[in-house]
Amino acid sequence: METPNSPSLISPLEFYAHLLQSNLKSRNPFVGKLVHARIIKCGLHLSVFLKNSLMNFYAKTESISYAKKVFDEMPVKTLCSWNTILSAYAKQGRLDLACEVFNLMPNRDSVSWTTIIVTYNEIGRFKNAIRMFVEMVKDQVLPTQFTVTSVLASCTALGDLSAGKKVHSFVVKTGLSGCVNVTNSLLNMYAKVGDEMTAKAVFDGMRLKNVSSWNVVVSLHIHSGRLDLARAQFDQMIERDVVTWNSMIAGYSQNGYDFEALGMFANMLKDSSLKPDKFTLASTLSACANLEKLKLGKQIHAYIIRTEFDATGPVGNALISCYAKVGGVEIAQKIVEQSGISYLNVIAFTTLLDGYIKIGDIGPARRIFDSLRDRDVVAWTAMLVGYEQNGLNKDAVELFRSMVREGPKPNNYTLSAMLSVSSSLASLDHGKQIHASALRSGEASSLSVSNALITMYSKAGNINAARRVFNLINWRQETVSWTSMIVALAQHGLGEEAIQLFERMLELGIKPDHITYVGVLTACTHGGLVEQGRRYYNMMKNVHKIKPTPSHFASMVDLLGRAGLLQEAYNFIENMPLEPDVVAWGSLLSACRVHKNLDLGKIAAEKLLLIEPDNSGAYSALCNLYSSCGKWEDAANIRKSMKYVGVKKTQGFSWVQIQNKVHVFGVEDWLHPQRDAIYNKMAKIWDEIKEMGFVPDTVSVLHDVEEDVKEQMLRHHSEKLAIAFGLISTPENTTLRIMKNLRVCNDCHSAIKFICKLVDREIVVRDATRFHHFKKGLCSCRDYW
Repeated sequence: METPNSPSLISPLEFYAHLLQSNLKSRNPFVGKLVHARIIKCGLHLSVFLKNSLMNFYAKTESISYAKKVFDEMPVKTLCSWNTILSAYAKQGRLDLACEVFNLMPNRDSVSWTTIIVTYNEIGRFKNAIRMFVEMVKDQVLPTQFTVTSVLASCTALGDLSAGKKVHSFVVKTGLSGCVNVTNSLLNMYAKVGDEMTAKAVFDGMRLKNVSSWNVVVSLHIHSGRLDLARAQFDQMIERDVVTWNSMIAGYSQNGYDFEALGMFANMLKDSSLKPDKFTLASTLSACANLEKLKLGKQIHAYIIRTEFDATGPVGNALISCYAKVGGVEIAQKIVEQSGISYLNVIAFTTLLDGYIKIGDIGPARRIFDSLRDRDVVAWTAMLVGYEQNGLNKDAVELFRSMVREGPKPNNYTLSAMLSVSSSLASLDHGKQIHASALRSGEASSLSVSNALITMYSKAGNINAARRVFNLINWRQETVSWTSMIVALAQHGLGEEAIQLFERMLELGIKPDHITYVGVLTACTHGGLVEQGRRYYNMMKNVHKIKPTPSHFASMVDLLGRAGLLQEAYNFIENMPLEPDVVAWGSLLSACRVHKNLDLGKIAAEKLLLIEPDNSGAYSALCNLYSSCGKWEDAANIRKSMKYVGVKKTQGFSWVQIQNKVHVFGVEDWLHPQRDAIYNKMAKIWDEIKEMGFVPDTVSVLHDVEEDVKEQMLRHHSEKLAIAFGLISTPENTTLRIMKNLRVCNDCHSAIKFICKLVDREIVVRDATRFHHFKKGLCSCRDYW
């Protein structure tokens, strides 16, 4: 215990007060008890001065119960006594007791009011802080600069410009505007609530400015996107601190000026005696990541090692994010292994996950995910998205089930990701389960989930359910929602309805984007609406000023090609402002096959194979084109060429989901355990639809074999086997949904029209390009596909 050097020269009261004050650093309440005991023995326990000193000591050594006991035993309490116990409760966050003391106080001064206002501000009860300030003014107690800075902080937190202006007026009247801390608080308040002009006026009117004043203005310009003004203010500053440099570096990086951010960092190291802190290094590493500068990232990493900077926390996460983003996933992994993952945040994890996704290795990301201590909903969602983007949909489903059992509550982004998985699987049952989960959690009305639901129901073949979801949200008049519905209608062959919706979208003033026009052009393509397609293509360029993308070009080629305007389609490709891609030439080649144009077909195939020599679709389409024209020898040569270069034809297959299990069928498929029942059912159906007038399209069999062999081959196409299995596995009067990886052939298309009429059921078939809704002997495509 420290004691004053010359106790004889001071009074006992001063001695014990000094003793208590000098031992505050020890934070040892036992010292206070010893002094307290001596005071009682000396008969000084009735001294208000010493009682206040004892209370102050006990309060600051977190012995508030003793402080309260001393306070309660005081026969006479001064304002200082009340303020001491008030402050003690406030600093411990015991607001209820602090308010009780405050309300019992016979008199209050600026310290009393400021204590309660500061406490309200610190615990986030900003409205209460402002209300207490108003009452303080009404009570005619003059606020201090600390009172004003606290109430301005509350105005800032609430974004309450009106209240802030009233406080400003009070500041001017009371003469506190000459205090730098007060004017800085005013400046900060105006800057953060968005009143840039008043903030600038406050700054210009300040007679005294410190570094904080300049920093606020620099930050203000950065947040308003005026980096030129921020740099001008920065250059005018005589004195700068780390916050100044950090503001400029982060401002440049966050606004896409990453080279400038790195230049600012270099200037800081060269011109300033200040050392970078964790925020400086994190922003600089972010700039390196954005520029994909692996070498620069390594140099900053070397600086961190050389200066023995703590590479955990924000800096470690920034390093991991940087390496993961610029192709150094292995280095990022080593940092995780060396430092442990206890500090790994979600941003670093998701960036690292993206890095693994780019190299197609999701395993290490899952191991890191499993090791994370605090896996919040963002981390779970990132892992789910990683699986979905890598096509690992079953893993995504299993992880989502684990999340529901043991993880956090899925949010709208999680549910959107899982609906995307359902879309990829074309799993209506699974999608309905996610929809039910979204309804239970209240997320079904969120924009991202609603849009994902439209896409999911569309891709699963239930366009009516997609319509119902859209009808619940179309009042929002949001581009993505309307676009999703237009694309869905187009894919289902409902071109006229899609165009009507697009026209309604324009009437409402909803601005279409490039994806909207892909949907519109697709709708025109599937409906054979050539003139409308041309008009919308020109509208896109000339009215909405949308630069055509390869998707738009391919849609126009497809539109013209399907309509038989092959020469025009070829000329369109030749006049494209960019190099035609595989999709454009593939669309022309497909149209040439349908319309049996050998000359243009050969050109399209040659062009396509120059871009992608291993494209099996080009070989197959050209082979089929030769066969359909009776050029059997040329077709045989194409097959020989495929074998010579090692290109395998894409196997056609169809699948159907029954009771959450997917059943896949190929042509002449004998692998299914119910194959006998399936083939018997198909044979029976075949005979019955022939009696109804169905004539097998043996011309579409592109092999030089006998007619009865051709008919047998047609009967056992994958979609027919899938339909036969679906019919024996599902109740009557239910819709059957079949998925196919290739374009449905002419014979299957014709046969399914008869089958749906025979069994009196709707059959929905999704092929490689669109949906076909077969009902009562008709198809939604109107035989134009």
